[in-house]
Amino acid sequence: QVQLVESGGGLVQAGGSLRLSCAASGRTFSNYAMGWFRQAPGKEREFVATISGSSYTIYYVDSVKGRFSISRDNAKNTVYLQMNSLKPEDTAVYYCAASRSAGSRAEHMYAYWGQGTQVTVSS
Repeated sequence: QVQLVESGGGLVQAGGSLRLSCAASGRTFSNYAMGWFRQAPGKEREFVATISGSSYTIYYVDSVKGRFSISRDNAKNTVYLQMNSLKPEDTAVYYCAASRSAGSRAEHMYAYWGQGTQVTVSS
């Protein structure tokens, strides 16, 4: 089992920044690829970014490229999502998730999920 706890969400104006954190416990953190997903009101959950255990493989959804940055600190068992130049359309509940498969964008490849943290971007 892997337990994941997100933090860092909140209310921010358009153009602002937030950094989300996801603390993991349970299994060897570096063995897992980590992903961030989000779900906006009335929409399906969507992939945002993923990072492999070694940080070698990183992917982003096109809509956040150049604005968001995923990173991890294996010594702290934590993955981060730095979000800059936020837009109202980034408003969503953000979830972190853990997978044994690096580079996956598919939800079903992630076995462990956090409870989510709300990000609200005002215009």
